[in-house]
Amino acid sequence: MTSLSDLNTSPEVTQCADQQLSELNPLASSELQDHAVAELARLPAEETLTVGGSAPWAAVVPQTDHQTAGCAGINVEVLNDDPAVLAWSLACDAETVPPVLPAWPIQDAVPFHPVPTEVPYHEILWRDWEDLSVQPCVLEQVSKTTPLFEFRVMSYNILAQDLVEQGLDLYVHCHPDILNWNYRLPNLLQEIQHWDPDVLCLQEVQENHYWEQLEPTFKEMGFACFYKRRTGTKTDGCAVCYKHSRFQLISLSPIEYFRPGLDVLNRDNVGLVLLLQPVLPEGLGLKAVSPLCVANTHVLFNPRRGDIKLAQVALLLAEIDKIARTTEGSYYPVILCGDLNSVPDSPLYKFIRNGELSYHGMPAWKVSGQEDFSQHSYSRKLLAPLWPSSLGVTDKCQYVTLCQPKKLGRREYSRDFLLQFRFCHVACERPPQLVLLEGVTDAKPDRPAHWPKPAAMVKDPDPQPFIPRCSGVIQHGLNLTSVYSHFLPQRGRPEVTTMPMGLGATVDYIFYSAEPVENKAGRRLYKDGALKLLGRLSLLSEDVLLMANGLPNQFCSSDHLCLLASFGLEISSLRES
Repeated sequence: MTSLSDLNTSPEVTQCADQQLSELNPLASSELQDHAVAELARLPAEETLTVGGSAPWAAVVPQTDHQTAGCAGINVEVLNDDPAVLAWSLACDAETVPPVLPAWPIQDAVPFHPVPTEVPYHEILWRDWEDLSVQPCVLEQVSKTTPLFEFRVMSYNILAQDLVEQGLDLYVHCHPDILNWNYRLPNLLQEIQHWDPDVLCLQEVQENHYWEQLEPTFKEMGFACFYKRRTGTKTDGCAVCYKHSRFQLISLSPIEYFRPGLDVLNRDNVGLVLLLQPVLPEGLGLKAVSPLCVANTHVLFNPRRGDIKLAQVALLLAEIDKIARTTEGSYYPVILCGDLNSVPDSPLYKFIRNGELSYHGMPAWKVSGQEDFSQHSYSRKLLAPLWPSSLGVTDKCQYVTLCQPKKLGRREYSRDFLLQFRFCHVACERPPQLVLLEGVTDAKPDRPAHWPKPAAMVKDPDPQPFIPRCSGVIQHGLNLTSVYSHFLPQRGRPEVTTMPMGLGATVDYIFYSAEPVENKAGRRLYKDGALKLLGRLSLLSEDVLLMANGLPNQFCSSDHLCLLASFGLEISSLRES
């Protein structure tokens, strides 16, 4: 498998990219672009999309019913000639900035603002591959004699088509044709195929599109696929796919966050947790590599209900704790992907990264940091405990059934066992040592007629461990840190993964297991352990996405950017393992 870092360093790839650039130069040259426009003019009318008086852009022809029915066998290789997806195969020599930024649409404004024709989309939206394996801190940790099992993980909210059609007001800046699923699907598949991940975590996957189009196509690409639809009436969900040539499934655990009767868990979000065994190539001899736990989720959006978001994440972490825990009590390496609908350095983000959060009295809107509701007269606040004991999850985000009692002899008994003490006959007897006081302790109470007769004491057959609940503090012990730094030093701007209503934000993440080294001002610092971060696909800033008319656009067919990271797992000899 070719490392993604080779995209920037390999002379063969560079030569190939130069060849593609020479073949596709009409997109980058204003003189040749006129030739491209003339060529497009000779196409049938339904194959050309004219936008707001600018040069025409080629669009994917909407498929007829018989075409859609055969979509399961989509050959993504034939999509390379579509200008909307050419940039996934192009190289960019230098950043090009248009002289004037197109304004974000407001009411009564023209709903589409294309980039000036002299600035091709693939140049504006070009994303660099950041090779982190050459950094000194990584080189020190990777011994030349220690082989690594390298693999790539992608996390991508692909924007369910039902959600597009239910919220068209969010996409007034888009021409209707680029919101068509028959336009968006080839773009999404082309992007995934180009970056060639070994593990693919998708959010907002529409159920009928998954079964009819995505899963058959992914299987042709060598993926084994698992899907979990949101509960209730929702039509989308989460999917996790992995190359069966690189991993084997050990266990699969779907998660439903909806719990009847619990206000803090009354939404239909879901997640998936898989335990995968890497498949080592032949010829390595007696070598072994640790299993890998992969989790994927899409947390509730509502900015005002941080209590629900926090409870959903706690439930996910409890499931990861169960799946990733070894027999010795440690953890297999964990990769957590998803759309968490929370911004960096929000309390929820800090909880995942630092392993602890004091939440009692915190305004619910503050948990995710999406919006500021501090000026509102009424604000829901988080109270301890955040969830009831009946959920079976401790304040350390572990299932009660997997915990050991902290003190021998202290037990939590079942409800049926305790109910037999409701009518205690001992309460009707005066203790013999009680001091006799006339009118106070001299009268023997009569046993109420409706009380049942004393029953023989029953021994509780299944006492539960007694787990004390902390006061307003939750913790976890997974030691997770983010693949991304959430800041672009070369541009001096924050990274963004989505553009709701023209405002850039980071809500999508890839967290991975690392080793904590110290705490500074409440922030935990990490270094790579057995799982090493080798590289990542750079993100973009808000101003760059505004140049391309936000998300989605002709080129990016989701309202989120994909996240991509390359990891290495240490391979050890069987004696060491």
